[in-house]
Amino acid sequence: MNPRTLAALGEPNRLRIVELLRAGPRPVNDIHARLRLKQSQASQHLKVLKEAGLVEVERRAQQRLYGLRGEALRELHDWLAGYRRVWEHRFEALDDVVEELKQKEPSNGAGDNGSDCDEERDDRGADERS
Repeated sequence: MNPRTLAALGEPNRLRIVELLRAGPRPVNDIHARLRLKQSQASQHLKVLKEAGLVEVERRAQQRLYGLRGEALRELHDWLAGYRRVWEHRFEALDDVVEELKQKEPSNGAGDNGSDCDEERDDRGADERS
């Protein structure tokens, strides 16, 4: 996993450019107009994305079309998959703990409406008023 990939995507405008390019390659003029960036800003962000390996440039006559590179995004996806597995395992373990706590929790009887908590609040309130 290339650390420049995460650094490049960490900037909000570059992330917005990547999101825009999901629909397909676009010229820089379209990118800067759609995202309301100055052309120089869009060009600088595209340069960083290109250096990080996230976008590629295709020349078509007088235009340069910027598109996403699937390889870099696949590497990012694969790298994140390892973390996803760890967190899924941890969430499953947490679900087990929650279920265990629910089973241990005494069920409220018909006459019990949690009045003990109200009494504690009343006692604290009396102390604070003194």
